[in-house]
Amino acid sequence: MQVSNKNIFEDEESSLFSQVLFKYLPYWPLFLFLLLLSGTGAYFYLHYAVPEYETAATILVKDEKKGLDDNSNLMEQLNLFGSKKLVENEIEVIQSRTLMREVVKNLDLYAPVTQEGRINSRPAYLTSPVIVQVRQPDSLIEQKKIYFTYDNVTKEVSIPGGKYPLGQWIKNYYGDIRFIANPNYVVPDKPRPLFFSLRSVRAVTDELLIDLKVTQATKLSSVIDLKIKDAVPKRGEDILNGLIKEYNKAGINDKNALAANTLRFINERLGLVASELDSVEHGIQKYKTEAGIVDISAQGQLYLNNVGANDQKLSELNVQLAVLDQVESYVRSKDNQTGIVPSTFGVDDPVLEDLLQKLYDLEVKYEGLSKTTAENNPVLVSLRHEIEKIKPSILENVGSLRKNLTAGRGNLLNTSNSYASILRTLPAKERKLVEISRQQGIKNSIYSFLLQKREETALTFSSAIADTRIIDSAATTVKPVSPKPLLIWALAVLAAIGLGAGLIAIREGLNQRIVFRSEIEKYTTVPVVGEIMYQPAEDHPLVVSPGQRTVIAEQFRQLRTSMAYIGINSRKKKILVTSTISGEGKSFIAANLAMSLALTDKKVVLLELDLRKPKISQLFDVSREVGITNYFIGNKDADHIIKRTEVSNNLFIIPSGAIPPNPSELILNGKLDELLQYLDTIFDYILIDTAPVGPVTDAYILSPLCDATLYVVRHKVTPKGYIKMLDNNIKIRGLKNLAIVFNGVRNRGMGGINYGYGYGYGKEYTYGYDEEKKSRKKDKVSK
Repeated sequence: MQVSNKNIFEDEESSLFSQVLFKYLPYWPLFLFLLLLSGTGAYFYLHYAVPEYETAATILVKDEKKGLDDNSNLMEQLNLFGSKKLVENEIEVIQSRTLMREVVKNLDLYAPVTQEGRINSRPAYLTSPVIVQVRQPDSLIEQKKIYFTYDNVTKEVSIPGGKYPLGQWIKNYYGDIRFIANPNYVVPDKPRPLFFSLRSVRAVTDELLIDLKVTQATKLSSVIDLKIKDAVPKRGEDILNGLIKEYNKAGINDKNALAANTLRFINERLGLVASELDSVEHGIQKYKTEAGIVDISAQGQLYLNNVGANDQKLSELNVQLAVLDQVESYVRSKDNQTGIVPSTFGVDDPVLEDLLQKLYDLEVKYEGLSKTTAENNPVLVSLRHEIEKIKPSILENVGSLRKNLTAGRGNLLNTSNSYASILRTLPAKERKLVEISRQQGIKNSIYSFLLQKREETALTFSSAIADTRIIDSAATTVKPVSPKPLLIWALAVLAAIGLGAGLIAIREGLNQRIVFRSEIEKYTTVPVVGEIMYQPAEDHPLVVSPGQRTVIAEQFRQLRTSMAYIGINSRKKKILVTSTISGEGKSFIAANLAMSLALTDKKVVLLELDLRKPKISQLFDVSREVGITNYFIGNKDADHIIKRTEVSNNLFIIPSGAIPPNPSELILNGKLDELLQYLDTIFDYILIDTAPVGPVTDAYILSPLCDATLYVVRHKVTPKGYIKMLDNNIKIRGLKNLAIVFNGVRNRGMGGINYGYGYGYGKEYTYGYDEEKKSRKKDKVSK
């Protein structure tokens, strides 16, 4: 069973292939023309297209913060997807418009120089002796083509409006521009006219971002691959290297942000403390002069020494508490501005520093992505969630630190109070001087402390490095990646085939006549019992005769054999032959089928019942002066209207007789039924050639009297609409045992292979049937 199913499937595939082949192969001149046309187009496209090369670079993203938090739980440390999220975030940063905009400005890509060609132009990134710069590229006025020339001797550039030396800013309609020497200049093989364009920085940035591909090398790695396509390999490399440089620069700036905030805080405090210290020192001098005190006694100096160290510690604690207040206020605020995260100046707590750094990093990434992506972007939602998640940890840490610092401050205050007994033993004037001197000491210690911290913070600027490592700098492929010759040639072939098939489909779709046998089978369930090939009008219409060995004669023999399949036998012998409209060859089919049946030594009679346009008598060269109409009106009996043909002793015809004015009424007068009963006793087969069903109803009247109906459909003649209604006509009007004969099927193709519109013969396998034709040709040649 499996073998049988397989064979059926293979047969169906073979049949489908044959149908497609037979349908399209006859149009091979069209396909050949289209292939030549598309091939020519592909050749010129490949010849003149500007090739594009792929530039690639690879970087490693380092997660330096991983493992710094001692309080992080084991699940966080074992999170295998942490690096994936980190890399995804960094990919979004690399692809941001902000970084690419800086690359465009740094490389002056907003003012591309182009080398004009006869058919197409090419970028002159290397072949232009100068580079065009705009002072304010964000506000330039776009220009399509500005032609220029360069004098290598005078080092001057000529543009419409004048000549200008290199490096000089020119104020004109385009904006402030200047020309500088191209450090990458390569002398071209063939000098061509040069022009530059001024383009929007935003437009160039967006185009580069479309061509830029940034992907993670492997799923669990932190390696990022960067790729970009460009017509100039050097420009592609400069773009990728510049992008990596800007990315690293942005990372370093992010790292230095907290240090910058700390420096700003320290400098502000230094200014205040310096002012206060200066005021205190002036106060000491003034008091000494007014009170007449030269110096502090030994006992007063003892007090200052004891309380000084304590005051310094108190000052440091107060600074730390102020920093914690600032941090808490920032975290609790709902309208924070990214980039001003408060510093942890003076608070020596690695956990708090790490948490604030993480908060800052997340907020910077969120701000950068929010400029280029929608708010519901999954990456933005994830960043927002992480920001809200880290804030409670910061507040908890701040609360714990404040509690410890407050306790330490209380202890220091108690210690300071214990020294008050020493201060009370001093004279009143000296006691006041000691108090003022104590304030001076406090301010001095704070000032020294701030200076020290400023130096420490400044060192972080010089030591900051990017969190990335360049594995492979930008490098370009040797061979261009576009255009791809094989792909272009394949597309050209497919385009030619597709266009050809489309034109054929349109041509045949617009045709409202039956062309293919498959169309008949598509529109109706009536079986096709035979195909008859096209017979030229100049040939004799009787193609079947004794000893005739041609393809068309064999086709009529096959049709004769098929009669058994529609119920024709010794008891059911009456066959009605009709068609849709005039000119479909029903009389031709009826005459030759009758002749084919007669060759089997059976007595056959053919009735010429197309009383409007009779043709049977003409085919057999029989007079139709006396015929069926005479029988219908009672002028002649049946024996007088039956006439033997000269082509066969077994073939008889009954001519139509005179053409009556009322054929349908004559058929309905009852005489035809009597005639058929009489003929049934004499003949083995009775064939009736009647009028087409389209214009008249004769066939529907005659069908109940017959055993089967042959419906002739002619190639490129029969309208499709009639075939579509055929099933409905059978139900309503009752054409008995209807079967279709596909007539006039033309061969198509070249050589010995003929691709027919039906199923018929794909190749003229004559097996001796055309020997007679060949012999006739020989006779003509010999003559």
